[in-house]
Amino acid sequence: MTIDSTNIEIKNLCVIPARGGSKRIPGKNIKDFCGKPIIAYSIEAAIKSALFEHIVVSTDSEEIAEVAIKHGAEVPFLRPKELSDDFTPTRPVVNHAISEVTKIYNRPYFVCCLYSTAPFIRTEDLVKGYNYVFNNDIDFAFSVTSYAFPIQRALKLSDEGYVVMFQPEHLLTRSQDLEEAYHDAGQFYWGKTSSFMDNRLTYESKSVPIILPRRLVQDLDTMEDWERAIYMYKAMKACEL
Repeated sequence: MTIDSTNIEIKNLCVIPARGGSKRIPGKNIKDFCGKPIIAYSIEAAIKSALFEHIVVSTDSEEIAEVAIKHGAEVPFLRPKELSDDFTPTRPVVNHAISEVTKIYNRPYFVCCLYSTAPFIRTEDLVKGYNYVFNNDIDFAFSVTSYAFPIQRALKLSDEGYVVMFQPEHLLTRSQDLEEAYHDAGQFYWGKTSSFMDNRLTYESKSVPIILPRRLVQDLDTMEDWERAIYMYKAMKACEL
């Protein structure tokens, strides 16, 4: 992990958070996904985009660091223990990485937080997100996708165990008349360095969505999620043949 500390201008920094110690999917960040460690997909997409002076993996694990470097990322520091437990949110990790990179190289203008478990990541979406933050007065551009079913028709269980609607006023509303809703796709977050470091909220700041098709979005929190993602990935690749 030799560091070239030449004080050069950094326009764009990519930060890939990847701590060790995943509980529900052991070794998740470097677990084999269709032929290579899952973190490799994020690193390779970042490299292919040609947007970044530095692609830095923030990890507390020497093993993850070794895999990340092998696939073309940098690991110029190891993440401290206080930012590596099960309850640490992403923002402090990204801000720590920005601070460390600023010490070693220089302060970047723009930062992209790219998750390590994003095998469906597309270079064109990274480029689109960058173009939004570069060309507009906004704080963040991040990946979202639409819900497959109207959220206004969501159901819950009452205290008695009966099914009730969250919004019963929409019981008879036609689906096409309900407003479409979106959720975070969990792939990437582009932003100004100042927006990250000032802790501006992603959902409440001036943020724009990079809307992804649902076929490219899958959470990876459980083994069931992982298996589903493999089926999705193989189907996607088969369609490209």
